[in-house]
Parts: sequence; structure tokens; C-alpha cells
Amino acid sequence: MHVNLEQLRGFVAVARLGNFTRAASELHLAQPSLSRQIAALEQDLGAELFHRARTGATLTVAGESLLPLARRMLADAESVRRELAELAGLERGRVRLGATPTLCISLVAEVLSVFHTAHPAIELHLSEQGSRRLLDELAGGELDLALITTSDATAAERFSVVPLIDEELVVVSSAAAPPVVAGDRISLAELAALPQIVFSSSYDLRSATDGAFRAAGLSPEVVLEGAEMDAVLRFAERGLGVAIVPAMVLIDRPGLRSVRLRGETLTRTISLARPSDVAPTIAVGVMQRTIAATATAFAARAGDTMRLVGA
Repeated sequence: MHVNLEQLRGFVAVARLGNFTRAASELHLAQPSLSRQIAALEQDLGAELFHRARTGATLTVAGESLLPLARRMLADAESVRRELAELAGLERGRVRLGATPTLCISLVAEVLSVFHTAHPAIELHLSEQGSRRLLDELAGGELDLALITTSDATAAERFSVVPLIDEELVVVSSAAAPPVVAGDRISLAELAALPQIVFSSSYDLRSATDGAFRAAGLSPEVVLEGAEMDAVLRFAERGLGVAIVPAMVLIDRPGLRSVRLRGETLTRTISLARPSDVAPTIAVGVMQRTIAATATAFAARAGDTMRLVGA
């Protein structure tokens, strides 16, 4: 037999569209050329693949048997093509990255900028979700990598999870207004008396801060509830209230001043998760290294409010 990929692509297109003319148009072929390809395929296989009629083309029993095999062969060929292109210098490929909203406006923005500059031909997809939703997408095969902040113990059982940074949560206020406290530290009790902008209940940060106030027997004064990260920072810049945010988001935001919590600090761990049962492609491996290097740079810029895990 001399079956080739072009014949299989033509066969799958006709099977899907039920029409030789439309399939030829989709494949940018002349209709007679496509008909000759299919006829040659049928001759090599020794069986008719389509019932041909003026109203269209439908699969024969032999055609129905070939269709799933043809699709799998084409998918395997595409996978090999992409891997070879990546080996030739990351000229092709795709990386599907997920990250929490707080990371998308800080670490991820820098990661994608660095990666795209070095590998502009790689197709990038970004999912911005909470950590638990990102883990669901990772489990469903929708993502290659996910930057998460959850401490969910089951994540380590289901995925390969590498902690990157331990990050301190700080209190921010408008740089144009007077400092909210004398000195560089504020207690939870002092903080509870200030008007606060708090995140949506879907944020992992919201659970952490609510838990800290609850453990201290405090009820914070909330002036605005349910905002997303970018809105929280903008409202704080304009003096609407204070907010508890990750130290990382303060980089390049001169409109905000920050103060650290006195006593027991609040922290979060940023981790990189990927499926443990799937070997990463070359492009995904390069993205992993880019994320690790960028996290190191961010930790250095943020000083002692952020440190590399294990450092």
C-alpha cells in the first residue's frame, strides 16, 4: 500500500463535510484532484470508502472503519511535526498557562513578556482563574502548567507541584494620603479599625485574611467588598480605603505605600503545578524554566517580603 497523509486528510475532510466539492475548497484543492486522491486510496485499500450520490457522499462500512484510524494517524503526524519543529529551535508549539488573577498582573505579565521575546512563534494561551478552578482545568487536560497559591494537600497527590516563592501579605494605602500608622508595622487590631477594600469571596486571599481576623476575634470595617485585584489596587490608590495584598503586586506601583503586619505575618506560597503523568513538551519545559527564573528576579526585587522557597 502507498497510503499518504494527503490522502488521509482528504478522506477525513470528505467524511466530515459529506461533500467532495466543499472538502476540496477547504483543503485548497481542485475537486478533480481530491477525487483522484480518494480513488487512489480506495484502490490501495481494495475497498470503496464512500457511497457517492448527487446529494453528497456518505461513508461505507469500510469508510466507517477507516475514519477513527485515519484521525489518529493524522493526530500522531501533527504531534511529531510539532515536536520536530520545537527541536529545530522552538519555531512551533503551544503553551497553555493558568494563573490566579493576582499573579496575572504581576509575575505572569513579566513571564509572558520574557518568553514571547525569546520565542515569538510559540502560541500562548492564558487562563485566569482561582487556584481550585485552575487545578480542575489542569486535571481536565485544558492546561499544561498552572501557577497556584492554594495549600490544598490533595494538589500534591494529583499533580507535580513545585513551590517557588513564599510571599508576605502587606497592607497598602494611597501614597498621596498620610501614612495609616506611624512606623513600618501595623497590628491586626489597628488594621481592623481602618476602612478596608476586600476581595471577592472566590479569592484565596480573602479566606486567609478573614481567617486571621476571626482567629484574633476582630471584625474589620469593610468599606467595599467583592472587588477584583486590579480594582482593589486602583481604589486604594485613590484613597477609598486600605487593602491586604501580596507584596508582589506593589512592584512598579508608585501610587501605593505599604506597611507590614506586626506580630504573626500572613503569607502565601506560589507554586507551579503540572500533570504528573504527562511528559512536558520542549516549549512547556522552557516555560517552566522561564517562570522559575522570573520568580527569582521578583523575589530579589521585593526584598524581605518575598523569598524563594528553600532559600
